[in-house]
Amino acid sequence: MSLMDRWTSGDREAPEPLEGNVVATVVTGTLVWLVLLLVQLPFYSWFADHGHTWWLWTCAVGAALGCVGIWYVRARDKAIKRAQDD
Repeated sequence: MSLMDRWTSGDREAPEPLEGNVVATVVTGTLVWLVLLLVQLPFYSWFADHGHTWWLWTCAVGAALGCVGIWYVRARDKAIKRAQDD
């Protein structure tokens, strides 16, 4: 049996999904990206001089996508609650 067969064979059951506060997790991740961006902003000229402005853009995009994620998981939670009430 090859290494790949050990991981892809149907002998294992899928693990149970992790349960938790998804909204809090996404908010925390978004805040981390935002804090990283704000910490780096005062050093923009150093980043620009060394060709590392992509670090700031990465943080900005992470924070922006996190905002989309917050909207998504909140809408998902509302939809799940509506479906359970029906």
